[in-house]
Amino acid sequence: MITCTFAGHREVFGSCTQKIENALETLIENEDTLYCYVGGMGEFDGFSAAAVRNLKRKYPNKEIRLTLVLPYMQQKLNEYKEYYETSFDDILIPAELAEIHYKRAIPARNRWLVDNSDYLIVMVWRDFGGAYTTLRYAQKQGKKIILLER
Repeated sequence: MITCTFAGHREVFGSCTQKIENALETLIENEDTLYCYVGGMGEFDGFSAAAVRNLKRKYPNKEIRLTLVLPYMQQKLNEYKEYYETSFDDILIPAELAEIHYKRAIPARNRWLVDNSDYLIVMVWRDFGGAYTTLRYAQKQGKKIILLER
């Protein structure tokens, strides 16, 4: 079993779904199980989720799961309940984030994503922001990183 997560800037300027899907295919090539955690907070996360869904259709014989990991409860889960239930296998708000102030919850969630994954698939082109900070954290943790070109 392999677990992976994603990090990329909120705005991507063009689709990168195929690049992400190619990276995922290299991970699942010799595995039967792939668990993917996505943050769901920007364009890159949306493209990442789409790539995982494409992979699930392409490899129905493999166990591929897509989990949305949120930093805190959000009203949109209730407002768009059907969308979330059909788009993700699981929705998770880590218990460790329950006592964290909401302004610190997103970086804490990003660290949780890295800590609970074998791989980070990342696309960054700026040396600041949440995606860059997540990349640096993954490097410090010795995680396997797949860096996608923009």
